[in-house]
Amino acid sequence: MIQKIILILTISILFFGCSKEPKALMPEMPKSFLIQTDFDELPNWKNENYEEAISSFVNSCQSAKTKKIYSELCLKANTVQDPKAFFQSKFNVYKISPLDADDEGLLTGYYEPSLRGSRIKKEPYIYPIYSEPKDLISVDLTSIYPDLKNYRLRGRLDGNKLVPYFTRAQTKEEIIDAEIICYTDSKVDLFFLEVQGSGIVNLDNGETLFLGFANQNGHKYSSIGKYLINHGEIAKEDISLQSIRAWFDDNPQRVDEVLHHNESLVFFQERNHAASGSLGVILTPERSVAVDRNFIPLGSMLFLDAKINNQNVSRVVMAEDTGGAIKGSLRADMFFGASEEAETSAGRLKSPLNLWIFLPKGEE
Repeated sequence: MIQKIILILTISILFFGCSKEPKALMPEMPKSFLIQTDFDELPNWKNENYEEAISSFVNSCQSAKTKKIYSELCLKANTVQDPKAFFQSKFNVYKISPLDADDEGLLTGYYEPSLRGSRIKKEPYIYPIYSEPKDLISVDLTSIYPDLKNYRLRGRLDGNKLVPYFTRAQTKEEIIDAEIICYTDSKVDLFFLEVQGSGIVNLDNGETLFLGFANQNGHKYSSIGKYLINHGEIAKEDISLQSIRAWFDDNPQRVDEVLHHNESLVFFQERNHAASGSLGVILTPERSVAVDRNFIPLGSMLFLDAKINNQNVSRVVMAEDTGGAIKGSLRADMFFGASEEAETSAGRLKSPLNLWIFLPKGEE
C-alpha cells in the first residue's frame, strides 16, 4: 500500500511540476487537496520540540493504521539520534488546502472528564451509563459500496425490518437491551462524557473505572451549543463548555429539552487504562488530535498552527481519534488530558487552524 501511495505522489509531482495549485494526491485522501511545501515554511518549525514530536510518532506506531502509512519509518524512529534531521530527510510535507478558499479551519479541544458513580442504582446515582446494546446492529457497507468504507449503518430489528435505533429522548421511555456499567449523579456530566468519548468514573466504593467509546446509536450528532445560540440563550461569542454548564445550572428545568436536541447517544466499554482514541493507543495531551477520517487518514502525522490559550502554537500532532462533531479537512480536536486545567483549556478552545501532513519520501 505504501508503495502505491508513493507511486501516486511521484506521478502527481512529475505531472504537476512545481505548481503550487492544490491537488488531490492520495487515494486515501480523495476529498483533501494538498500543496507540497518545505519544512522551513512551517510556522516556528525551528522551535519545535523534536524529541516530543518523535515520541508521539513512536507511540502512534503501535497501531496498524500508522504502520500502514509510514511502514519502515516506524521502525527507524525508535533509534533516531537526530529527530529534526529524521523528519526533514524522511518525510515530505504538504499543506492541506480547503475546498473553500475562505475556510480558515477550526481547532477545538476535548479532555477526559471525571464523574462520580456507583455500581448500584441509588440516590444520587440514578443516571445509567450503558454498554453497547445487544440489539444494536452495525452494518459495514464497504463490501457493497467501497466509497462508504468509513460509514456504518446502525439500527435495530423490528420484525424483519431494520429501523433507526432509539434516540436520546426515547431511551427515557424505552428499555434498552444493554448492560449498565454503572450509574452517575449528573445527566449533564454524563452528556459531556459522551461528547468527549472517554472518561473516568470514581465509584463510591473507592474503585476507579476507565470508560471508552464502544458504539453509537446511529443518529447524527447535533450541537447543543448551536441550539442555545439559535434560541438566544447564549451569545455566539460567549459559547463554551463553561458557559453551557453555567446555563444548565441556571435552567435545570430545561436540561432535558436541550440535551434531547442531540439525538445521538454514545455507549461505553470498560478499559484498563486512561484515554485511548479510535486508533487504539493512549492519547498524549496536546500531541493527539481527533480528525475527520473521510478527509485525513487515521494514524497520520500532522503539523498544526493555531492559537491556544491566547498563544500561537505550532507543533507536530498525531491523528489518533475521531469525533461526531469533527467534519472536514481543516478540522481538528486537540486532546488536553484529564485535569480541571485540561477541561478549562479544552472547553474554551476555538481557533482558526492551518494543517499540514507529513508523508514518507520512500526509499532513498
